[in-house]
Amino acid sequence: MKKITAILALFMMFAISGNAQESVVPNTDPNAPEIKFENETIDFGTIDYDANGVREFKFKNVGKSPLTITSVQGECGCTSTTIDGKPGWPQEPILPGKTGVIKVKYDTKRAGRFEKNVTVTSNGKFATVKVKIKGEVKPAPTPDAK
Repeated sequence: MKKITAILALFMMFAISGNAQESVVPNTDPNAPEIKFENETIDFGTIDYDANGVREFKFKNVGKSPLTITSVQGECGCTSTTIDGKPGWPQEPILPGKTGVIKVKYDTKRAGRFEKNVTVTSNGKFATVKVKIKGEVKPAPTPDAK
């Protein structure tokens, strides 16, 4: 009886773990849209505290059908993809051969080094693509001592 229970428990564990894994299977449609970035990493370099933290990822649809970006997500609250209350990515489909821009904003009131991923979800050949921002924000200026 113990052997049967152990075998059933083992079987259930494998069944559950098999369902929990994500599979990153590319779209097999030969006419699928495909997003290609000019640069997959934007290096801010060393910037001042509270400087402009908006940067742009330029991309091109190198596929054969219109590309629709459904969402762009930063990995934490310090990285925003909403600029001035609006999505920082194109809301209309990007036709084959055409280009677009995704705007990302880093909170430059956070001093120190940073490296953050941004996930772009679309109907492209690969449903999700990650791009990265990195750099260093200088410490906050101190008031002049008099």
